[in-house]
Amino acid sequence: MANLKSSKKDIRRSEKRRIRNKSRMSTLKTIKKKIINLLTQIKIEEAKKIYNQYVSLVDKAAKVGLIHKRNAARKKSRLALVINKKEKELLNQTK
Repeated sequence: MANLKSSKKDIRRSEKRRIRNKSRMSTLKTIKKKIINLLTQIKIEEAKKIYNQYVSLVDKAAKVGLIHKRNAARKKSRLALVINKKEKELLNQTK
């Protein structure tokens, strides 16, 4: 256990941040899973709407330092690729 007053305060602060960061990361993962589930159910329009919310949250997470900006760009790009691929598959099946 810390002895210095400032060390004790640092421990309290880092615990608060850990809880806040865990919640935000959990939200990101949950929304991503929701998008993937919608794509498996072939509900592409709904997935695109939720994707816009996901992009906003990822950008905010990068802005506050929760994730790195390149990590955010990679997450957005890969999910967009999955959505576009599903959409093309659906278009090819309807032809």
